[in-house]
Amino acid sequence: MLKRRFICTDTTIGILSAIYDAWKMDRTDTEAGIPLWGTVQHEMFCEYYEVEENERKAGAVRKLIRERLGKQAYSDISYAILSKDEDKGTAILQTMVAARELADSHRIMEHLSHPAVRRVFEMSRNVGREAHYWEEFLRFREMKPKILYAEITPQNQVLPAIADHFADRFPLEDFVIYDKNHASYMIHPRQKKWMFMTDHEQKWEAAKELSEEEEAWCTLWKGFRKSISIKDRENKKLQTQNMPLRYRGDMPEYGKS
Repeated sequence: MLKRRFICTDTTIGILSAIYDAWKMDRTDTEAGIPLWGTVQHEMFCEYYEVEENERKAGAVRKLIRERLGKQAYSDISYAILSKDEDKGTAILQTMVAARELADSHRIMEHLSHPAVRRVFEMSRNVGREAHYWEEFLRFREMKPKILYAEITPQNQVLPAIADHFADRFPLEDFVIYDKNHASYMIHPRQKKWMFMTDHEQKWEAAKELSEEEEAWCTLWKGFRKSISIKDRENKKLQTQNMPLRYRGDMPEYGKS
């Protein structure tokens, strides 16, 4: 029997649609895989299917996961989908297949001895950890006309994981968060639901001219940091523990213009 490969885009709807097609064709297939477009490595004795992606399929899989695997698995899978791991779709599908063998499928995420389950757990933990860091280290700057703007460079696609956090913190603000690594934006109009958009062709550009008040505060803040610093008492190791180097490039207080 030929192995099946369901090719999809690296998006939530894409991966869930691929899972829908694979599940519908044969929900017992432990050899099925979900490669992402741009990462496909052709194998011998394989059948390849181009997935038709839509919200109907994605919604059906979300419902299936919530009902059959439970809240914890749904949370872990939702985070795993945002991972940078190219094999995430296959790992999620095989976790769902493995859950069918359990008397209580809601306990699937406890079975870390299964390679696919362990992979999903690790991806979820990695995404959750990075999302937590960006909730702490993300910095907004006020642009003209009175729009808060922030740029981040995450390894994983964390915008959907941090969107509600900032929407709850700043419900009365117009703000934009731009994920440079994945060419995606979170756009939050004041007192409205946030929106998510991708822009790989860079057709949309947010205004980046600082307001006069923001420029004044940046100057004051940098001067304050310099004035309280005691060079002989600097502890670089402790600074790096509290503020990892990889996040500083997106932080105004570390010299970003």
